[in-house]
Amino acid sequence: MAIMTVICNNSDRKLAEVFLSVTGVDDMCRFLNELMSKSEMNDLVKRWQLMEELMEGKTQRAIAAELGVSLCKITRGVKILRQKKSTSRDIIKQRKVE
Repeated sequence: MAIMTVICNNSDRKLAEVFLSVTGVDDMCRFLNELMSKSEMNDLVKRWQLMEELMEGKTQRAIAAELGVSLCKITRGVKILRQKKSTSRDIIKQRKVE
């Protein structure tokens, strides 16, 4: 599998810095809801849930049925989690330890 290289342009970096400046879960929730529509937020929540469930060992079909998402979206999650340097995988593992 090819390793996905992440390149942040200046706009990406600025946005990442903004996210890093938000302190606290409540502030982050308000910030995300200000930036995104309910539909966009729902999609983001489902994307994260499906990756957590993949890490728990649930099948792609079970996740698709539970969350109402396409197998294509789940396949993207699988690819992300299989990357050698997957930040998402590392975060999910770390949160399980806490």
